[in-house]
Amino acid sequence: MAAEIVSHLKGISVLAVDDEKDILDTIEDVLDEAEVDRAGDYDSASKKLKETKYDLAVLDIMGVNGLDLLVEAVNKGIPTVMLTAHAMNPETLKASINKGALSYIPKEELTRLDG
Repeated sequence: MAAEIVSHLKGISVLAVDDEKDILDTIEDVLDEAEVDRAGDYDSASKKLKETKYDLAVLDIMGVNGLDLLVEAVNKGIPTVMLTAHAMNPETLKASINKGALSYIPKEELTRLDG
């Protein structure tokens, strides 16, 4: 009898925040074993962070005040990954790391999110 492969994502709760619906769709597809809650703007994401305990947050840096959301997530003890559609720049990378981000991923590399 073959051993069943169990995903490390199964059952975890993730908040995905981006102002682009297709990016949110991709995050949901990549993290298909997780329970993904979506937000498309800062206000709804901030409200969700205040009301729900997540195991992981995936935040867009631009368009949704991602660095502010990062601070809110880190203050609640939520591990956070930052996304950007722009080429990685040293200033944003440094700001993300200084504010507690676990990782910084260009959107074109979203398929790495489940690794």
